[in-house]
Amino acid sequence: MIFSLINQELLLQKIFLLSMLLYMFDRLKSLGRDLKQEVKVYQLVLKDSRTPKLAKLLLGLAVGYTLLPFDIIPDFIPVIGHLDDFIIVPSLVIVALKMIPSEVLEDCRTRVKSS
Repeated sequence: MIFSLINQELLLQKIFLLSMLLYMFDRLKSLGRDLKQEVKVYQLVLKDSRTPKLAKLLLGLAVGYTLLPFDIIPDFIPVIGHLDDFIIVPSLVIVALKMIPSEVLEDCRTRVKSS
């Protein structure tokens, strides 16, 4: 009797863990899809003539910094080396997006969704 209760509890724990893993996997897939869509939006924003030149420059710097084979702060320095990637690139993107007129962003997002 006790063993069957323990087995049932272990089975329930495994089912719970499996459902959590499936949820996280679905969430990661949707985040990946959203990121892919946003990259396409940024590509259209960069090509749009209504986008300010400074915003184009900042988005270009963000992409360039991401693709550089070296960092301003080397990654082998614990914590700080990886932290610069998580601070510099998003900051450049956020500042650039604030400079872009909302009409341009909306237009580019609708063009990406319709394609």
